[in-house]
Amino acid sequence: MTMQANEQSTIVRERARFVRETADVRRQALIDATARCLAEKGVVGTSVRAICAYAGVSSGLLTHYFDGVDALILATYADVGARVNAALDAAVEAAGDNPRDRLRACLQANFTPPVLDPDLLATWIAFWSLVKSDPEIAAVHAGVYGAARGQVEVLLQAAAPAMSPARTRIAAISLMALVDGLWLELCLDRSTFSPQEAQTMVAAAMDQLLASATAS
Repeated sequence: MTMQANEQSTIVRERARFVRETADVRRQALIDATARCLAEKGVVGTSVRAICAYAGVSSGLLTHYFDGVDALILATYADVGARVNAALDAAVEAAGDNPRDRLRACLQANFTPPVLDPDLLATWIAFWSLVKSDPEIAAVHAGVYGAARGQVEVLLQAAAPAMSPARTRIAAISLMALVDGLWLELCLDRSTFSPQEAQTMVAAAMDQLLASATAS
């Protein structure tokens, strides 16, 4: 292959990479705009026009990348869930190798930014309102929740190897229910307890579960 051909091949590859990255950026901008629109206007107020106004783009761009608002809301739910899970993963990895520390970090990270965010609650509420009526949203919800529960189960199993799989599953659901309830109340009203107190409560619940697993 000649030098000129090599240069042309490189230009083609670079141009393809540029176009792909630009498409990814545009898609993400639409997803981010949808999350903001859902948080501020709810599902009823989330339209093509509203999303495009938030994103600062034409309606044609939205329909170029997504098959309408429903598809974009679906992609946004998956994206928000992935971001939350990534924040929890990062907290676990930062906790080191001790299994108890890793489990505690996962639970307590729900009460620090970016997971503890009133705007995120507003977005979740919009998603939850669609779970019972939209099978695709329900499937994404099941996947998001299943991934979070699976992570807690794995961390619990590492911290308490003697715990049976069935008991580990129930323990994970119990811890997640406590986390979800405290998170919801904190997002709505912080006058009853603080994020630090929420962290203390989930850590105490974790210690109690692990102590009972060791004693049995």
